[in-house]
Amino acid sequence: MYGTGSASIEAPWYPTYPKVDTELLAAIRVKPIGYYVTYFNSSNKNRSHNIALASKAIDSAVVFPGETFSFNEVVGMRTIDRGYKRAGVIVRGELSEGVGGGICQVSSTLFNAIDRAGLQIVKRYSHSRNVPYVLPGRDATVSWGGPDFVFENAYNQPILIRAYGSGGRMTVSIFSSELIEYKPRNVPSISNRLPEETKDSLHNPVSGD
Repeated sequence: MYGTGSASIEAPWYPTYPKVDTELLAAIRVKPIGYYVTYFNSSNKNRSHNIALASKAIDSAVVFPGETFSFNEVVGMRTIDRGYKRAGVIVRGELSEGVGGGICQVSSTLFNAIDRAGLQIVKRYSHSRNVPYVLPGRDATVSWGGPDFVFENAYNQPILIRAYGSGGRMTVSIFSSELIEYKPRNVPSISNRLPEETKDSLHNPVSGD
């Protein structure tokens, strides 16, 4: 028979730990498994700003074994309120201008670094025309509510993404622990000279995404 008085139940307490802590980061930033660099015109201030902002969004992301990484989910919506500016984009094969122009250089650099690391590409779409910052067919266009770049970590260890876009240089490095078993791919590098189309954008703010 149950009593009529009030009663309290004390739930067991379990400590919680961050999924990514300093110990894990120290373990997975020791072995470089992928790297790629592209170049852009730093005189195009709005586009450079967007590249830096999107780079910061993916920098230090950790992807655990069996997890997928979505560029759109991690970077989020590109809006004026979130700090993005208007710059050149490619819409249906035509040069135009839109908020967040330039972030496709971030996603394309990430794609090449991820591909070089041998990770599994889940979704990747090319622009409707060639872009000057990567070799033909080596780009990864992204758009909020549209194309996305997604990859899966099918390896036995977590991977760490480091990204930095500044001074006309967009760099993505992929790291993991010494215990990772990976199979790198041969991915061609891009010239370290600024493409002519990108040079011309100094006088033309619409230089393509």
